[in-house]
Amino acid sequence: MDIAQAIIMALQVWGIIGAVVAAAFLTVGIDRIDEDARGAYVFRPLLIPGVLMIWPLVLWRWWRIETQAAPWAARYRPVRASYGLAVIAMSAGIIAIVIAGLSVRQTWPADAVPVQLSEGTDG
Repeated sequence: MDIAQAIIMALQVWGIIGAVVAAAFLTVGIDRIDEDARGAYVFRPLLIPGVLMIWPLVLWRWWRIETQAAPWAARYRPVRASYGLAVIAMSAGIIAIVIAGLSVRQTWPADAVPVQLSEGTDG
């Protein structure tokens, strides 16, 4: 198995687990932890892509709220407290990606003669 196959397999496993979590959370869990979501079924399909991507956070928050480990006022504090750090990390990541992309950019050989691959038809 090469690296590309391992990455694809990891993404498939992540997606399968996310799909199971999304199905359970959006049918059972969301009604139990959010009073405003009870009976509101139209918006739930819109949440599927997000739950597929961040299912560990969804499970952790669901567990914290279900077990009453997080008081009502503190339910959203841990997530909001990390926003500043996330902004800094994403900004640094974008800068690093741009610098890496510019550093591995290929240059065009100046002495290469252009070659026509096929004759064009004008008609």
